[in-house]
Amino acid sequence: MKRVGFIGWRGMVGSVLMERMKAENDFSQMESYFFSTSQTGEAAPQIINAHDKLLSAMDSKELAKMDILVSCQGGDYTTEMFPLLRKEGWNGIWIDAASTLRMKDDSVIVLDPVNRDFIQESLHKGMKNFVGGNCTVSLLLIALHGLFKENLIEWVSSMTYQAASGAGAKNMIELLDQMKSVGTAFAAQPAAGALELEKQMTTLMNSSEFPTTNFGHPLALNVLPWIDSEMPSGQSKEEWKAQVEANKILQTKSIIPIDGTCVRVGALRCHSQGLTIKLKKSAHLSTVEELIRNANPWVKLVSNNKPETLKELTPGAVSGKMHVPIGRLRQMTLGEEYFNAFTIGDQLLWGAAEPLRCVLKQVLQS
Repeated sequence: MKRVGFIGWRGMVGSVLMERMKAENDFSQMESYFFSTSQTGEAAPQIINAHDKLLSAMDSKELAKMDILVSCQGGDYTTEMFPLLRKEGWNGIWIDAASTLRMKDDSVIVLDPVNRDFIQESLHKGMKNFVGGNCTVSLLLIALHGLFKENLIEWVSSMTYQAASGAGAKNMIELLDQMKSVGTAFAAQPAAGALELEKQMTTLMNSSEFPTTNFGHPLALNVLPWIDSEMPSGQSKEEWKAQVEANKILQTKSIIPIDGTCVRVGALRCHSQGLTIKLKKSAHLSTVEELIRNANPWVKLVSNNKPETLKELTPGAVSGKMHVPIGRLRQMTLGEEYFNAFTIGDQLLWGAAEPLRCVLKQVLQS
């Protein structure tokens, strides 16, 4: 059996990956070694075929003993350790959740439902670096896979509504701290009128007492229309990723424009996207629905009516679920080629952990 090393397995993405691998009995197919940046020598998780002690994630010699390394540790770790391992001659398979290597020519962005065949071809050609894509990009491609597969899409405008946990565990906890502050302030003024309460809460949100260490701004009762760093184009980096990563995953011969505004909202988990889709030619709604519905096992078409939309197209309904619902699908008044849609998915599953699990499985079977 191949030796597989796991780094960053205790973080949010890593924890979800571990849960999925246990649920699918993946660990029976490998020898597992768990690496840590802070707890070397302590007991490792009790998993079948696993080494009993934690190894140092900073020890390149121990890392180099692995046939496959799976990192959910983050971009800083990849930047430091990946080139060192390659420089020292390690020739194993590197599987990574971080964005550091995504756009490198010698890496493949993995999204099993969409580019499984290309991943397999890349393995046969000897590619060694496989990287999970941006969460909203991956969820968008799974939802619209049927239309991309038929080469029907001219461009997409995606307006995203991204959960606090997409920024990390500390950020999600900070949102809860903000909500607690608001709740405490509200409990102290139960008889106040609505407008008076709004003034009090707005004052609280803008005060130095409000917990904003991680986000830098209030997210509770608020939205933050900027995610990641600034780009020369005027986009945020999160917005920039949509076009470049999607086209790399799809291996398009000519660029499909994908752009929009990425917004952080006060959901705990799951990213949502409002889509404007311009097709290359007019198509009947029923044809578009059929193509989307039958594209892959994970997309779920939700009928465009109020009860089903509010029941199935919300973070609360989708959190922890493997399927990627898409609904609000309708022809727009802009013209016959324009379609509206709304999709949502768990960014910790198909947006992060599951593509890594699937490519690891392909590597083990290759």
